[in-house]
Amino acid sequence: MESHPELSLTAPALRRALIAGARRVIAGRDGLNRINVFPVADGDTGNNLASTLGSVLNGALSRRSRHAGELLTRVGDDAIDGARGNSGAILAQFLHGVAGQVKLLPSLDAASLAAAVRHGAASARLALAKPVEGTIVSVISAFAEELEKHSAGGSGRSSREGFARALIRARRALAETPSQLAVLQKAGVVDAGAKGFVDLLEGIAEFVEGGPRAIRVRGHQAAAANETVEPVAHAHEVDPQRRWCSECLVLGGDLDRERLRQALEATGADSIVIAGGSSRMRVHAHAASPQLVFDACAGLGLVEAMKADDMLRQQRSAASGLRVAIVTDSAADLPHEIAERHAIAVVPARVDLDGRDYLDKSGLSTQEFYRRMAQSRQLPRTSQPPPGDFIRQFELALAHHPQVVYVGLSRAVSGTLQSGEHAATRTSSERVRVFDTFNAASGQALLVWRAAEMAQAGADEHQILAELERLRPQTRLWAITRDIRHVVRGGRIPAWAAPLARLTALTPMARVGADGKLGICGVLFARERAPEVFARRVARQLPEHTRWRVIVGHCDAPAEGARLLAALGNRIDMAESFLVETGAAIGAHAGRGALIVALQPAPAS
Repeated sequence: MESHPELSLTAPALRRALIAGARRVIAGRDGLNRINVFPVADGDTGNNLASTLGSVLNGALSRRSRHAGELLTRVGDDAIDGARGNSGAILAQFLHGVAGQVKLLPSLDAASLAAAVRHGAASARLALAKPVEGTIVSVISAFAEELEKHSAGGSGRSSREGFARALIRARRALAETPSQLAVLQKAGVVDAGAKGFVDLLEGIAEFVEGGPRAIRVRGHQAAAANETVEPVAHAHEVDPQRRWCSECLVLGGDLDRERLRQALEATGADSIVIAGGSSRMRVHAHAASPQLVFDACAGLGLVEAMKADDMLRQQRSAASGLRVAIVTDSAADLPHEIAERHAIAVVPARVDLDGRDYLDKSGLSTQEFYRRMAQSRQLPRTSQPPPGDFIRQFELALAHHPQVVYVGLSRAVSGTLQSGEHAATRTSSERVRVFDTFNAASGQALLVWRAAEMAQAGADEHQILAELERLRPQTRLWAITRDIRHVVRGGRIPAWAAPLARLTALTPMARVGADGKLGICGVLFARERAPEVFARRVARQLPEHTRWRVIVGHCDAPAEGARLLAALGNRIDMAESFLVETGAAIGAHAGRGALIVALQPAPAS
């Protein structure tokens, strides 16, 4: 016997309603970013909710289904896999909990819908180590309570009527969030995650009232929503001791939520959210070190889909009011002082050590990379960031700046730049510009530095790109390495050179050419005095009467790097100089003990 449409929610109708809700959240993400002040004011709640729901739109909701329980199960799984941020993980756990209650039901009536939402609300709270009232969990609970209250009135109650009443209660709970959280009241905003949940419900309500037209209209608005907005003024700062928003997916046969929570708390992390079930859990935590979070998770299962965002830099960038945001990748060996001063966003490469993946610099510090590399039985490998990592950074920057310039690793040595280009086309090709530095390591860093400096001074993207074009051929990089096994393996030095270098005092010297490739340009007849001889050789190849910016990089060889920088200082006019530890993106190929020097004409004072 067929159910009455007013009393039953079928899979096709549920799918279209969720599409409308997800698209409304995506359309309003910039507004959510703007009011994001809790748990940290890093301006990305809208992007995180949009990314979480985007994974559902592109997964479960992209396919037709005739079974409501199966549809919601796929929705919950996709949400867990694609969850981003604190609110995204909580929303994912809510959807996962809803699915767990109704997975065997082909359609939902008012009672089963209410029971599922109530179960989802309880699951969302369970995901949090320390639930806080005045957030998304409060609004989810209010919505669930009203829906359950309506369904208890009898079998004749419709899902539509119950949803309408529960939405009113959710709106009221959202309006109450500032009275529950002082930081919201001080900033004069409601909770961003809670607002995103109400936006989801509003989108569903639009579909209920307007049918498929609501989906089409909202989809159009989402595509056009690219206006920038002023951030909310507030005094809620990111905790510098827990500046990293760390996330990953943990896979296993019988994962224990409580054991995982205890392991994460032992690292000193907070804002812990663990969403999912016994075989698949999405972990979110704010930590001093993302790698501590990932290592704790690795003790219980297989770790995938790692992400680590520097919330302190995100907050500073969002508050800067600059026209152009500068993004780079972790191949650029930026001095810490420069990266902090200009709040430069860095997309990390992946590093493979003994079969386990790490995030270059953000997840795995450079110092820790070399320590683990020394203990490894295999040579490390690196791989380019996936386009999704670039998309996340571009979208976050575009929420607060009209333009983004990505200053990337040479196309000639890696696919990283192509990954960034692909992400730019999927984000906003008119608002994201990609620049090939034809360089790497400290040479790339010099160009990033200059771009960020100009952005800070108020230059637009055209002025910045013109300056980078001018400086690119003048930005020079040389390198030497004693252990050339890595370079030989990568094909950058011929195999016959390896035994020659081991058996003699010859040290190969390489440079980045005009084509962006690293090639041998000579040898140094020195071992013990290699830094000084290297400095002399470099100085001879530089034009006279020029002041230079200099970045010297070293691969786990700080004393030799300092000697190289001092020797250069005795031979050339250095306006500014830095000594940095070269990251895994280069160190994995150059090997421990390698030295790099990059120079660029200093800006006119």
